[in-house]
Parts: sequence; C-alpha cells; structure tokens
Amino acid sequence: MLAVLAVFHVLVSFGLLGLVLMHSGRDAGLGGMGFTPASQGGTHIVERNLTRLTVVVGTIFFVNTILLYHLLS
Repeated sequence: MLAVLAVFHVLVSFGLLGLVLMHSGRDAGLGGMGFTPASQGGTHIVERNLTRLTVVVGTIFFVNTILLYHLLS
C-alpha cells in the first residue's frame, strides 16, 4: 500500500506542477505562450476550468500527503 501511494504521490505532484505552470499570469509562464486563450474582459471558461482542475489535484495531493504521513509514522 505504501509503495502504491508513493508512486501515486509522485505522479500527482508532476501533474500539479504542470497545471500550475499552465496558469497565465500577465502573459507569464506557459499560459502566456498560447496554451490558454487570453480572456477579453473577464475570466475565460478554459481558465476557470484550469483553476478548478488545479484545486482538485491540489486537494488530492494534500490528502495523499496526509495518508503517506500516517502510514510512515
């Protein structure tokens, strides 16, 4: 069980890293290179969905971290 959660943790961490880098902040990061469309006057649907996905993956990362902590202690 520990090995499965550890491998899952690494995969989730890489996914979270990629999602954070895709966020556009004033044309910075990967989002400014054309991966997410620029919004006109508000938050675009793709940006909102990217934010929601990032929150979900971040929550999974947090819960998995707590589970790993309890298994290791």
